Amino acid sequence: MLLVTSIIAATLTIIFIKLSFNVISLRRKNKVGLGSGGYEDLERAIRAQGNFAEYVPFGIIMIACLELNGAPWWLVLVPGIFLIIGRLIHAKGINTPPPDFSLRVLGMKFTFNTLIALVVLNLCWTLYQLMI
Repeated sequence: MLLVTSIIAATLTIIFIKLSFNVISLRRKNKVGLGSGGYEDLERAIRAQGNFAEYVPFGIIMIACLELNGAPWWLVLVPGIFLIIGRLIHAKGINTPPPDFSLRVLGMKFTFNTLIALVVLNLCWTLYQLMI
């Protein structure tokens, strides 16, 4: 069962829905059907949503692999929490006018470091399981 992954994935999905509703709201407000129409706030919202959609699936897949391979719940939960934190910080940084680059960089550091940690954890845990 993927109990921890389910909680992490649900939390990340809620964030994605919020980011999506933000794009929809700004499209309606600015009467833009496709693209950003040159509106900076809409462009930021689109990129916050897009960036989220580009990175989160890899994290969820790696978290699920770790849990499916029998890692302890805390070893699955900790990177999930860091991924959530990273994505929230990045979204805040990109959506705050003018864009707060320090928050964007911090959010991406959390995200990349979490993804790298998940790669290492998955490789080490799998090799450990193969050896016992």
